[in-house]
Amino acid sequence: MRHIFLCLVLILSGCAPRGALMLAPDGYQPGIVETVWIASQRSLSGDHLPQPWYSRIDVSVPVDRAAGNLAYSRPDGNPDRQFLVSGGGRLANADAFRRAIEQDLARRAPDDRDIILFVHGYNYSFAEGVYRTAQLAHDLQLPGVHAHFSWPSRMKPYAYAGDRDAALYSRDGLVQTIDLLARTQGRGKIVLMAHSMGGQLLMEGLRQMALSGRRDLIDRIDGVVLMSPDLDLRLFRSQVRAIGPLPRPFVIMTSPRDRALQLSALLSDEPLRLGNIPDARPVADLDVIVVDTGAFDTGYGHFNVADSPALQQILTRMRDLDRILPDQGGAAPGLIGGAVSRVEQAVQVVLSPAF
Repeated sequence: MRHIFLCLVLILSGCAPRGALMLAPDGYQPGIVETVWIASQRSLSGDHLPQPWYSRIDVSVPVDRAAGNLAYSRPDGNPDRQFLVSGGGRLANADAFRRAIEQDLARRAPDDRDIILFVHGYNYSFAEGVYRTAQLAHDLQLPGVHAHFSWPSRMKPYAYAGDRDAALYSRDGLVQTIDLLARTQGRGKIVLMAHSMGGQLLMEGLRQMALSGRRDLIDRIDGVVLMSPDLDLRLFRSQVRAIGPLPRPFVIMTSPRDRALQLSALLSDEPLRLGNIPDARPVADLDVIVVDTGAFDTGYGHFNVADSPALQQILTRMRDLDRILPDQGGAAPGLIGGAVSRVEQAVQVVLSPAF
């Protein structure tokens, strides 16, 4: 068991490279800027706070980089080749946060007013969560406003259990943040995205909404995407029973080759995690879309959505997953690089670069 744990630490430590927020040099004019709206339950020292604090961070995305590359800030680095902070600031409270987003939405075209909230996973620094949100927004060409919920990860590869606890006691803050975004005037759709351990936090948040009588809030969510969810399959099914009808589309991005989740399953003494189920059969009775991205795995295969330019090119053409017509089998109309089938109530999509 100790050997397995050490292997897990070494592999999962690769899930979150270190990084710190760094201001762009005076006078620097960024070529690409992605604004990230932050709700965070981390203190400056990384400890848990009982209530979220709010901010806006403008991220300079390097023009001279390959898609999928998250280039961290270095004091001696070329600003054209690394992520930097080019503007923003802390907001006084939740109302100021909501009003600022409403002002941002009002300046946008009607078809550019969606809100996409990203929830990070295990062993993330604050900076990585911010930069990763900006990177996904840019590389996946996501429209609308991009928000990020930052829970207090320990940022230590051996603190897996501590991170799981930190995620769970951030449920209230996540629900408050989703409620705040859902009440924002002038918005389009609201879509929730979570990676790895963040998937467990997001599911717990949805469960908490249901158990506290907030079905109205669940019904205002227009889509959920779980990317490589590090989540016990039995726990997931229990959460779904409590939640009731899931937001649609409800997308689970999986890879049977995900080595990080394979070791997480071994450490948990179980055969699978939700994020590495081999096909849609384990969730066939649920109204979900299971997207197998294993053909695009590189390295440990735990975040190919962010790391693979080829996969990103396909995903930018899959904005309306709820409109896939699986009953016909084969390739879905407009879905480049995928084969679709129905497994009872679930839809199964297998993506391939050679399709």
